[in-house]
Amino acid sequence: MTVTKDTIIAEILNNDPNQGCVPIFLATGMHCLGCMAAHGETVEQACAVHGVDADALVAQLNDYFAHQ
Repeated sequence: MTVTKDTIIAEILNNDPNQGCVPIFLATGMHCLGCMAAHGETVEQACAVHGVDADALVAQLNDYFAHQ
């Protein structure tokens, strides 16, 4: 999977059956991955709320998925 700033958080989680991306989100302070916001919120929106660099998170997630 390729993650962009427009990718919905839930889409990322649903495309990762091993849930190895979860620690990446948790390390950035995004702890409510199961909340309703995650089902409609983009990476960029979540990063804005949590004060996280969206480009850095996208890079980390894409690196993770590239090595699956």
